[in-house]
Amino acid sequence: MADTQISDHVHAAFDAAGDIDGALLPVLHEIQARCGYIPSDAVPLVADRLNLTRAEVHGVITYYHHFRQKPAGKVVVQVCRAEACQSVGADQLAEHVIRSLGCDFHETSKDGSVTLEPVYCLGHCACGPSIMVGDDVHARVTPERFDKLMQRAGSRA
Repeated sequence: MADTQISDHVHAAFDAAGDIDGALLPVLHEIQARCGYIPSDAVPLVADRLNLTRAEVHGVITYYHHFRQKPAGKVVVQVCRAEACQSVGADQLAEHVIRSLGCDFHETSKDGSVTLEPVYCLGHCACGPSIMVGDDVHARVTPERFDKLMQRAGSRA
């Protein structure tokens, strides 16, 4: 992404966030919504605008799993890793997902089509194991159901 595009996205993110105290998280969310990730060149721009150090901004980006530091695949798959889902088979599902996609958590498949991320609760604790494909939550996911969801996601991507 070109420096001018990044700068434009950062300025637009600040415009969208307005003049609110503690604007760092809303600004970072807006940058990621616009770019798909937080480009490293955005960090000094955000830090300067909020009178923070680059380390402080970087620390927030790396602390929260939601923020990406590189572009995601066309489809983002999040597998719930919380205890409730683990108790009903999420570990076995995660192993299947990793094998099936050929990438581990926090990675993107070799063809760039799918990014795999862990998530620590999707709010479907009674219906685990749960995953999120794009913006859609799916409950009681089995390896077979995951494969079908990926086939459907591939046909839309």
